[in-house]
This record gives sequence, structure tokens and C-alpha cells, in this order.
Amino acid sequence: MKFSKKDLVYAVITGLMTGLVVWRLLKFWNIARIANFESPSYFWLVFFVPILWIAGVWLGYFLGRWFAFFNQFGKYVAIGFTNAAIDFGVFNLLIALTGKALGLAFPVFKGISFLVAVTNSFFWNKYWAFEAGESHGGKSEAVKFFAVNLVTIAINVGIASFVANGVDPFFNLSDKAWANVAAVFGAAVALMFSFIGFRLIVFKKNGSLS
Repeated sequence: MKFSKKDLVYAVITGLMTGLVVWRLLKFWNIARIANFESPSYFWLVFFVPILWIAGVWLGYFLGRWFAFFNQFGKYVAIGFTNAAIDFGVFNLLIALTGKALGLAFPVFKGISFLVAVTNSFFWNKYWAFEAGESHGGKSEAVKFFAVNLVTIAINVGIASFVANGVDPFFNLSDKAWANVAAVFGAAVALMFSFIGFRLIVFKKNGSLS
């Protein structure tokens, strides 16, 4: 498999989506104020992230010469980070709208944001990472996809909620900052679980371990 025009277009689109969301998240978190330095502009991320995504997908194909699963994994990781950006974007939007970050609000907000990201994930993984757009899985494929993600969301929210509410914040982080650290832990574990589930269960024909 080789890096194609389709890969270029999709890497740019997902990279732009991620760059835009991360740009706004950094403004919302006000990292510069926390670190006590002059606030910079993060708009450059909108242009930098697509380049990073292109390089990552190309690297996946390069490593795929020796390990076939990297042909999909490079694209899957780009999609995964895009979904993470959407997840965090919706999560922090809910925090901003309500002013609440921990307690009962945390698993509710995390569940909503994760479901939005999962819906986005289905289409990108089906038509790009696993190239199953012409498969005949139909409703069964979608049901299996969301079944895998039901387990994934339980893992994601469970781990993130444990860290958020069961572990004391490090470095005197604020509730808002610690909630996002917890979300990172949950997302990292969920990313690997869902990749295995998609390859072996959802898009099995195109995602076998051959």
C-alpha cells in the first residue's frame, strides 16, 4: 500500500479539524496565564497539525513494509487524535457553559463528548483507516462498531472518572486542568482498545492481522 491522494486529502481535513479545536482549547485553558508568560497566538496549529498528520500517515505506510498493521494504524492514530480533539472540545464546551468540572457533572459531560466523538469516528474509520466503505456489513457493521465503543466508553469514562475524582491533583492543578488530565488517561487506554476491536470485530475483512 502507498500514500495516495485520498490519504493526502483526508489527512489535511482531519488535521485542520484538530488544529482548529486545539487552538480554541488552548485559548480556553489560558495556558500562558498559568505559566506566567505573555499570551501567544496558537493559530499556527491550524496549519501545522495537517502537516503532522500527513507525515504520520506516510510513516505508517513506511513501517507497513515490515508490519502490515501499520498501514492502517498510521491513519487510525490521526483519526484518533482528531476524535480526541472533538471529545475534549465538546467536554470543555460543556464545562464552559455550566461552570462545573468535577463531581457528577464529570461522567455526564465525558459521556456526551465521547459519544459525539464516536459518531465522527465511525465514518472516518470505515471510509479511510479500514477502507470498508464498500463492505456489506450494513446495520450489523454499525451495531458492532457501537458495541465496541460501548465497552470503550465504559473504559474511557471509568478510568478518567477514577483519576478525576479518586486521585488528588498533582502540582496544585485547578479542577478544570485536572479534569482534562484525567480525560487524557481515559482516552489513551480507550484508543488502543478500540483499535483492536475495530480490526478484529467491526472491520474484520479489511482489518485482519495478515
